[in-house]
Amino acid sequence: MNTSPCHSPSHLTRRSLLRGTGAAGISWLTPLADLLAVEAESAPIGKPARSVILLWLGGAASQLDTFDPHPETTIGGGVKTIPTAIKGVNFAAGLEQTASVMQDVSLIRSMVSKEGDHERAFYNIKTGYRPDPTLIHPSIGAIVCHELPEAKIEIPTHVSILPNQWPARGGFFGAQYDAFQMYDPKSPVPDVKARVDDKRLDRRMEGLAVVEQAFARGREPDMDQNKTLHQISMQRARNMMSSDQLKAFNVTDAPAKELNAYGDTPFGRGCFAAVRLIQAGVRCVEVTLNGWDTHANNFEGQATQVKILDAAYASLIRDLKKLNLLESTIVVCGGEFGRTPKINNVGGRDHWPHAFSMLVSGGGFAGGRVIGSTDPQGEKQEPEKPVLVEDLHATVQNLLGIDYSREVMTPVGRPMALSKGEPVKELQAHA
Repeated sequence: MNTSPCHSPSHLTRRSLLRGTGAAGISWLTPLADLLAVEAESAPIGKPARSVILLWLGGAASQLDTFDPHPETTIGGGVKTIPTAIKGVNFAAGLEQTASVMQDVSLIRSMVSKEGDHERAFYNIKTGYRPDPTLIHPSIGAIVCHELPEAKIEIPTHVSILPNQWPARGGFFGAQYDAFQMYDPKSPVPDVKARVDDKRLDRRMEGLAVVEQAFARGREPDMDQNKTLHQISMQRARNMMSSDQLKAFNVTDAPAKELNAYGDTPFGRGCFAAVRLIQAGVRCVEVTLNGWDTHANNFEGQATQVKILDAAYASLIRDLKKLNLLESTIVVCGGEFGRTPKINNVGGRDHWPHAFSMLVSGGGFAGGRVIGSTDPQGEKQEPEKPVLVEDLHATVQNLLGIDYSREVMTPVGRPMALSKGEPVKELQAHA
């Protein structure tokens, strides 16, 4: 249940006013229309997106061996390139299917992070904030589910498929917004079948009711015993265990031709399942493809992962479009940072947060655009038109119709904006 304060798309915050007018412009003489224009300036035109798919390339894909190749240079590593559906834009060989759908995808070649450690960078890319020892920020999926609750769904609205050691968390919104974790979708959904028969389960539930009554004794008289969090969680779990919506997780009944188009891999099946879950009403699905951390043998390692990614990503975009879901579903694909232009002594590339690539599509993102560029000689760290991690988060939230600058109160009484970034207008189809 969404317990956040009521707000509207035109809600004025201190931050939004300062952003648009500066301190000198805030006065009672300022016309209301001008103040509203500040907030509406970057608002998307058209119907907001309703869901998000996040494809995380765990370990950090090399931008130079995927989406931002620089052939015939000292940093290129002998990469071979192929044309894409965007005129004049090439990808590394092996991404032929992805190259063919780029008319529906925008490419950011100038993502910038301040985190070069895997754990900290994953936190940053998933939340839009750098790690803070005083609190845990919610991931983008938790924000989506908190701000856009879905009442008619009995399965989790925030799902993580093939999670690594840093799955998406609810942060200060609470553990109820943590992602539901599952692994290869060809296996049964975990923890949804009772380990005992129905009669024994009923007896256990009767015993639990006795415990609940004992818990209620001596509590505050005005406390609603029927609304405690553990009871709500228990009821949701029981509803899920018997729900027909669980079929959305199952890929084993899919036509072989449809499923095989994604590739016979756990990641491919995860992407296939992500489309089904979005159809069922799930708000956010993240699918992780680990294995990109190529400090040694970079070119072999990247090529192996590229083959897995190419079929799965392109099929996901095609199927969302065929099902008329792409306009309402944002798809983000990328790693926690990039890899160094310099090739090390063991044929690898190391961590590089200074300029890396992301693919964004659907849900109001423009297709066929390229934002930013990197130095083909690898001498300049700063890319052209840098896009900060927090700016990507603000753009995603903006396209979902979420007031990204709205401040919410954390459990410790600290106001925190949903995003500290600004939407990237060039990425929005109707900006």
